[in-house]
Formats: sequence, C-alpha cells, structure tokens
Amino acid sequence: MSMNEWKKERGAFLAAKSVREGEARQRLALQIFCNVDLDELLVQDEASRIHMCRRLTRLMERERLKGTNGHWSYDLNRHIGLKQALDALLARAKPRRVI
Repeated sequence: MSMNEWKKERGAFLAAKSVREGEARQRLALQIFCNVDLDELLVQDEASRIHMCRRLTRLMERERLKGTNGHWSYDLNRHIGLKQALDALLARAKPRRVI
C-alpha cells in the first residue's frame, strides 16, 4: 500500500469515526433527557417532530444557561448532542411553504 493510499484510508476512517461519535452523542442525549430513541423519532409524524424540536430547544437553552453561569453540572458533550439531535430532526422535517 502506497503512502498516498494509506493517507486516504486514514482520512476516510477518521471521518467515519467522527460521524459515529456524533450519532452516539445524539442518541445518548435523547435517551437520557427525553427518553426517546432517535430512530423512532425520525419516523414519527410531523407534529411529534415539531413537539420534540421545541423540547430540544428548551433543553439546549437550559444547558446554555448552565454553561454561562458556570454550573458544575454543565456538560459540553451533552450540549453538542442536543444540538446535533435537533439539527438531525430539522434536516428530516418537510420544508414549509412560505406564503
């Protein structure tokens, strides 16, 4: 295996690892704070996803306030997981028509 091929494979491995870490963070944040499985949430109807988006937004705001106040229980990984879960839900949401 040449050095160039090795670098490409290394880059692909690191990219896949990053994606898996992000998904794990999302799943953990949703399971712990919302008692919801990400796969189940993605196949629910539009109203349920909108409700969960609002809930995640509130949880992120609470987490942000903990961080700005220097609270001992603030966790950056939890904050990132909530944000990524919200982004995943919004990406799957149907685009709304603007009138």
